[in-house]
Amino acid sequence: MAGDKVVTLSASNWAAEVEQSSLPVLVDFWAVWCGPCRMIAPVVEEIAADYEGRMKVGKLNVDENNDLAARYGVMSIPTLILFKNGEPVERIVGFQPKKELAAKIDRALAQA
Repeated sequence: MAGDKVVTLSASNWAAEVEQSSLPVLVDFWAVWCGPCRMIAPVVEEIAADYEGRMKVGKLNVDENNDLAARYGVMSIPTLILFKNGEPVERIVGFQPKKELAAKIDRALAQA
């Protein structure tokens, strides 16, 4: 199942999974009550499968981790942030079709 490729993130594993990751990490900031978050969830799971080995994908529930959401200035959800070497390099706010999302990720991954 594609969902197995998505890491559930929280304050307790953030440093290990995101800040210290050798691979780029795409983080989906979401909440249970968010309709567009539910719409983008299957797209995020497909991206996780497509980019396996080149990038990690994680989901962070903003209701349970609002301090992390605040730290990265997440004001509306869904927000996807791509981290490289623990630093945010790309921010995508709102629902995006898979093709557009993949194009933005590819551009960000191609940059040194």
